[in-house]
Amino acid sequence: MLPATILDEEGYAALNEHGHTRRIREAKGILVNTFRELESYALDSMGGDDCIPPIYPVGPVVNLEIDDVVYDDRTNEIFRWLDDQPESSVVFLCFGTMGRFGGDQVGEIARGLERSGHRFLWALRRPPSEPKSNISTDYDDLIDILPEGFSDRTVEAGRVVGWAPQKAILAHKAIGGFVSHCGWNSILESLWFAVPIAAWPMYAEQQLNAFQLVVELELATEMKLSYRMKGENDMIVSASEIERGIRRLMEEGMEKRVKWEEMSEMARKTLMVSGSSFSSTGRFVRDFLG
Repeated sequence: MLPATILDEEGYAALNEHGHTRRIREAKGILVNTFRELESYALDSMGGDDCIPPIYPVGPVVNLEIDDVVYDDRTNEIFRWLDDQPESSVVFLCFGTMGRFGGDQVGEIARGLERSGHRFLWALRRPPSEPKSNISTDYDDLIDILPEGFSDRTVEAGRVVGWAPQKAILAHKAIGGFVSHCGWNSILESLWFAVPIAAWPMYAEQQLNAFQLVVELELATEMKLSYRMKGENDMIVSASEIERGIRRLMEEGMEKRVKWEEMSEMARKTLMVSGSSFSSTGRFVRDFLG
């Protein structure tokens, strides 16, 4: 995980001067969880197969086991509700282990979702109770943080939950879009299950990931690229921006949706015999095991 300071000129310079960074060239090889079809420009810019040290793109490495979900009453309710929704009709909002929002931002998300008119499943978690902890936790009662009457008005259209089994949800046929913080694992999972992303990065390398998806590759739609989760004075993303982003994701992004599905197909093929990551893995084995 890269620190957020890499986005600043001084932070990038400091990282570049760090001893461990300079010693990367001493490595015998670097395995990367990506695939050539997704990041060919980046791989070629580093020298491709002639890079020193050699880089082996062997992804997407994704844990595809969805049978390990603990199906308690809450999880069962999520999937019962999804089973009743039309195919590709639900937008899923989930922001990772560290993704959390204060009350003002929660209110804007709720209003944006309601105005969009789309079905939704929202994994909402609260900031950690311990000052030095980065792990978000579930609210004791979601009603306390949501706008008054929101749950009643949207009872047919959506569900707000705490922790949610992201991978199993992305695999469900009812999911048609994913509002994501753009962590790399989340990107690879959404690619694998062909669920288009609306990018809402918050910290670490997520800004770079989101920029790549939205601007460089033109695969994803933009929810908010300039957002950073810094603390109590976070920049608020407005309800109108959220509504607009969801509509672009679910209604207007047909060209991006087609490109996303094509890249999803490439992600699967690259692991097959003669695929680029299959070949790269073979090259790694030959180079290191003889």
